[in-house]
Amino acid sequence: MELDALMDEMRQRAGQNLKLGYKVKFVVGDDVIFWDGTEHPPVIEPADKGDANTTITISPENLEKLLAGKLDPTLGYMTGKLKVEGSMGVALKLTSMFGD
Repeated sequence: MELDALMDEMRQRAGQNLKLGYKVKFVVGDDVIFWDGTEHPPVIEPADKGDANTTITISPENLEKLLAGKLDPTLGYMTGKLKVEGSMGVALKLTSMFGD
């Protein structure tokens, strides 16, 4: 799945949920997706907008699996398929959005 398609899926999921209230940076391979959840609907774009409350590092393949429900976020974290820096609480809020 292309980066644009991944961001579209993220936007759709985020629009169906309450405001996140935080900024999250996804490092996806060589790319960065920045999720500004301080707005609703959130601004999700392929740019590094600076400081984020949480940074999640994940491969494009595993992000696709996560969004498709084929990768459990907790299991992904425990097995090193995704790494979280910063607020674990924000990452847990995202887990509920991706689990829908």
